[in-house]
Amino acid sequence: MLKVAIFGATSAIAQAVARGFAEEGARLFLVARDPARLEAVAADLRVRGASSVATAVTDLTETAGHAALVEAARNVMDGIDAALIAHGTLGDQRAGEADAAVMLREIEVNLLSPASLMTYLGNLMEAQQHGSLAVIGSVAGDRGRASNYIYGSAKGGLRVFTQGLRHRLGRAGVAVTLVEPGFVDTPMTAGMPKGSPLWATPARVGADIHRAMKVGPAILYTPWFWRPVMLAIRLLPDAVFKRLKL
Repeated sequence: MLKVAIFGATSAIAQAVARGFAEEGARLFLVARDPARLEAVAADLRVRGASSVATAVTDLTETAGHAALVEAARNVMDGIDAALIAHGTLGDQRAGEADAAVMLREIEVNLLSPASLMTYLGNLMEAQQHGSLAVIGSVAGDRGRASNYIYGSAKGGLRVFTQGLRHRLGRAGVAVTLVEPGFVDTPMTAGMPKGSPLWATPARVGADIHRAMKVGPAILYTPWFWRPVMLAIRLLPDAVFKRLKL
């Protein structure tokens, strides 16, 4: 049975991924900062068929504790076959433009914390000579836009970090996947207008991630149509791009 660690396990997308693994009888190690919500998620996964569900409560921005956290997951499950890093925030762009402290917090949550976890998980999987490591980025990281370049720059940095880590760990049989969702109807996007066909449910995105963690693609655009959409956006000449209100 698979041994799966999920960091940021109470997010809507992470829960959808965890359900897929639970229904296959996987052993799970879940990490989040809200103990009540975390226990509710764990209880649901036990009912859905998980072989075992262990939990740890922590603030994942506290990177000093990451080494011990990954080691705890390894000890509880006797190894980690697959891991998903799913925590993040969608901060206030205007507030970040006005206050560098707000901007730096966004970078810390969306880039520095995941990169720290990926380092420890990558080292563990390299020593095992197997594993699948996935991290949730965003299509916002493909090109800087005026409306969300702070969040986008963190996700863009995560994209390059993930590419390099994949290159390094591929020789050890470890797959590293960057997940790039588009618009997903979750609590994090509650304040955004919806109704466009570009929006997806956490269940759809979670199912895509669950499958990808078994195959290990370099980049997963989810839903699939974001791949051609973002290709077109990346290829737009800068003179044209600057005139767009994106």
